[in-house]
Parts: sequence; structure tokens; C-alpha cells
Amino acid sequence: MSRFRNRLTLTYVLMVGLSVLVAGIYMAYFFKESHIKQLEQTMVQEIKMLDTTLDWRSFDTAEERSEYYTSWAKALQQATETRVTFVLADGTVIGDSNYDVNSMDNHLQREEIQQAANGYFGSIIRFSNTLNENMLYVTGPIQHPGKFEGYVRLAKGLAEVEAGVRQFLEYVVIGLAVLFLAAAIVSYRIAQKLTRPMENMTRVALRIAKRDYSARVEATGKDELGQLGSAINAMADSLEEQVNEIRENESRLRSVLDHMMNGIVMVDANGRVGLMNGQAEQLFGLSCKECLGKNYTDIRIPSELQVIISEVMMYRNYVQHETTVYYPEERLLDIHAVPVYYTDEEWAGLLLMMQDLSELRRLERMRSEFVANVSHELKTPIAAVKGFAETLLNGAIQDAETAHSFVQIIHDESERLNRLIGDLLELSKIQSRQVPMQYSPVHLPSLLEQTVHILKKNAERKEIEITLEVTDDLFIEADEDRLRQIVLNLLSNAINYTPEEGKVKLCARPILVDASIDSELDEQIEISITDTGIGIPKKDLPRIFERFYRVDKARSRGSGGTGLGLSIVKHLVESHQGTLKVESEVGIGSTFTIVLPIIQDAPVDFE
Repeated sequence: MSRFRNRLTLTYVLMVGLSVLVAGIYMAYFFKESHIKQLEQTMVQEIKMLDTTLDWRSFDTAEERSEYYTSWAKALQQATETRVTFVLADGTVIGDSNYDVNSMDNHLQREEIQQAANGYFGSIIRFSNTLNENMLYVTGPIQHPGKFEGYVRLAKGLAEVEAGVRQFLEYVVIGLAVLFLAAAIVSYRIAQKLTRPMENMTRVALRIAKRDYSARVEATGKDELGQLGSAINAMADSLEEQVNEIRENESRLRSVLDHMMNGIVMVDANGRVGLMNGQAEQLFGLSCKECLGKNYTDIRIPSELQVIISEVMMYRNYVQHETTVYYPEERLLDIHAVPVYYTDEEWAGLLLMMQDLSELRRLERMRSEFVANVSHELKTPIAAVKGFAETLLNGAIQDAETAHSFVQIIHDESERLNRLIGDLLELSKIQSRQVPMQYSPVHLPSLLEQTVHILKKNAERKEIEITLEVTDDLFIEADEDRLRQIVLNLLSNAINYTPEEGKVKLCARPILVDASIDSELDEQIEISITDTGIGIPKKDLPRIFERFYRVDKARSRGSGGTGLGLSIVKHLVESHQGTLKVESEVGIGSTFTIVLPIIQDAPVDFE
């Protein structure tokens, strides 16, 4: 059956059926409520009668009182077919027609008792798990000072009432089914001939609305419906051609916008944002949905941009400006604001093109600083070599002791220059990944013991105690030479910057990525190097991994450092997909902590 015929048939059927159903439900509800109300009134009258006719007595013992009221409860149940319960004011049950009062809990918190405690009759319907049916509980307050002060509760099952309601609803359902069938037959006969061609055209129109432009209406004759079908077919042909062209152009435009490195924002003549690409979203920290259709003054963009847009909107001239914005993060933007026209005279709005120059400026600054640092670091040993060599040539070579001293200095400075050039080449190779990482299983305890042995003599000269704590049979997948270089650099720094008779501690232990996960496999390894050295000021901690950065330049040169060791360590740790952090306090010492994965994943790119 067609959709329109279904609607027509269902409308008639629902009108008849809902009328009968609503009337039947209302009558069933009214029948049930009135019957329950009548039962409730009857039970209230029974409680009132019981209050005036029952011989209320006082007793010496609780057993006598329970026996007396229980016998009365059972007698009243036989007469009224109602469960009877006597409850004292404190909630204690002293008589019940169905249960032993000694096994019953306190009834003070029962809802019907709480209602009766306020001075009027309380009633509630509650499901009884014992009898497996709904029960009507009615409670009335009884006040006979010195004899009985509490409540009388009557309970009666509602199974008979609910059975009557169900039977009534069955009759309603049967009548409703008959009416549904009759209405469906009549509606179908009336609508069949009228709706068939219309339903055909409706299906085609819906397919076109769902972008199925290949749908066509079957020939229906030369009458009005036939002409309508021909018009729909012509419209579908035109739409298909236009939509294909629009999709192609839109795909090209979207592809260009999404792959542009510059942020693009289109603002129409009324100041509303009409277009924004992904790069602009990143620059503003906003989503396209938040901005489209809103005025540029109502969205959270930097005030510098709002000023530029306002200027172009007012004077309609091209503006190019380089400015710094601070939200969502500090960026240097090169902004081009171009006025846009539909025709030579029809103003369309403006186009904002934004290029983020922050990274470019940062790289330029880093390159300048690097060149300056390298020049300075190379100049110092070269100047020393040149100066002492000239001194020797000018006659100092005749003095054997002085000549030997100067030659030793020249040798030391050349060694320092060699180390500096070697570290520069090493750092360059690591950053450019010219030397691939050779991962293999490494027995960590053996590697750490060998590293400590290499530096043991240096530590003994300063009477520094080195402690090694490592878990036995601990393996890690890593480049063994690079891992040894990491530990060697950090351990050497710890010895160099720790005063005599100090302590250096090297620890390695397995850790879990998430302690809440019960796993038998340790997923990471933590290597920490702790010393009792001079420490690092807090202001210098963020920069100690920069190339050539030194906290104490005089001490670093005196210890033979090039200023590149920690930078090399940082890049090697990142090459192992690990993390490196430092904690330090001046005068107390420092702790460098490395966290590495036990198993290496696919290699990642680093700056």
C-alpha cells in the first residue's frame, strides 16, 4: 500500500480507534479508581466502627496484649475478609491476622503509618511479594489513653478489581480491532484509484530530494498529472547537470582551502563570516560552526584582526599588516585583507589571508643564535692555540719548561676543539636522522655496570661514591651504543658537578604505563641519575637542554664541557620515543629521569 493511502487509512482508523481507546481507558481508570475509593471508604468506616466497638484493655505483659489483639485481628478477618493489624504509636506490631507479631519488623516508617501519625486516615497501594498482588492499606489513628494508643491498619487485595478492569479492556480491544479492519477496508477502496499516480511522482520527487537525480516519472498520459510528471522529469535533468557542475567546483575549492598553509576567512558585506578554512580555525582556536553566519564582532578573534576588518569594511581598500596575536597562543601573523566585489560596483565583502610567521621567525632566531654560539665556542680555543703558538715562535720555545706548558695548553685546547666539532657533527646526524637507530635487545644491568666502570676512576679522584641499583634480568629494546651514550653523558655530568666526597646514585626499574591495569608485563623502564651536586636554579631548568646553554659558563669550560651534551641526550631519548625530565635544587643536587618503552614502536619524526 502506498504511503499516501497508508496515511489516509491510518487517519480514519486512528480517529475511530483512538476515540474508543481513550473512552475505554478512561472508563477502566474511572471504574478502578471508584472501586478503590469505595473500598477505602468502607475500610475507614470499619476502622471507625472498630474504634467504638472493640473492648480496648490494658495488660500487664506484652504476651497477653499480643495474644488478645491477635485473636481480635483473626476474628475480624474472618468477618470482613480483610487483614487486620494493630500497631502501637512507636511502630511496634502487637496484633496481626496473618503473621506472628514477634517476627514482624517495626512499622513506624511505613507510609500509611506516617500519614496516620498526622491525625488523619492514611492509605496506600503497595505490591505484596507474599501474596503476589497489589494490596490496599488503610490506617487510622486510635487514641485510648492508658489502654491503647497507636493505629489500626486494614489491608485488602485488589486482584478482583484488577481482573474486572482487564476484562473490560479485553472488550475494548476486540471492538477496536473490528473498527480498525472496517476503517482500513473502506479507506483503501476510496484512496486506491486517486493516489497511485501521485505516489509514483512523490517517490521520484523524494529520490531527487535525496540527490538521486537519475529518478524519472513513468508516462501517465496527457492530462494534468501527465504534464506534472513531464515537468518533474525536465527538472531532474536540469538539476542533475547543475549539481554535477557545482559538486566539481565545490570539491576543487574545498580541496584548495583545506590544503592551504595560510588561514582564509571570508566576511560578507554585512560583516558576517561566510567562509573559514581549517588553518584559520587553528589560528583562532575556534571551530567553523561557531563562526559561520555570525558577525565578526561577535566571535572571539584577536582585536588586531577586528581593527583590520573594520578598516577594510569602511574604506574598502587593500590592507597588509604584520602583527602579533596572543590568543589562543602567541603568534606572528602576516595579514592580507583584500576587498571583494561581485561586479565592478557591487560590494561583496572582504577576504582575509593570514600566514603564520612564528615558526619562521623562531627558526631564524635559532639559526642566528646557533651561528653566534658556534662562532664564539670555536673562537675561544682557536684564539688560545694561536696565542700560545705565537708566543712559542717569538722565543718562548727556548725555555723548555715554559714551552712544555704552552704545548700542553695548545694540546688541551685542540682536544676541546675536537670534542666541540665532534659533538656538533653528532648532534647534526641525530637531528637529521642520517644514522638510523639500530634496535636490539639490551641487557640493562650489564650496560649500566660497564658505564659505571668507565667513569669509576673519575669518581675515585674526587672521592665520589657511585651507587648502582638495577633490577636483575631487565631487558630493553634500544640502540645499545646510543643508550650507553645517554647514560654516560648524564653520569659524567653528575660526577663533574658534584663536589668531592659527594654521592651519585644510578637506578633502573620497570614501571607500568597505567597502574590501574592489572598486567604482568612491565611496559616502560625508568632510569634515574641522582647526585648531591651544586644543583640548577629553577629559572635555568627550562633551558638546560638547549644547545650551548650553560648555567655556570666558567665551571662548564673548566670541566671540559662543550654545552652540547644535554642537547644530544634529549634528542637521543626522543629518538627512543622516551621522555626526559629533571628536578633540581641549588645546593642539594639534581635528578635526571629517563622513561623509555621496553618495546620500540614505529619510528617518529622529531624537529
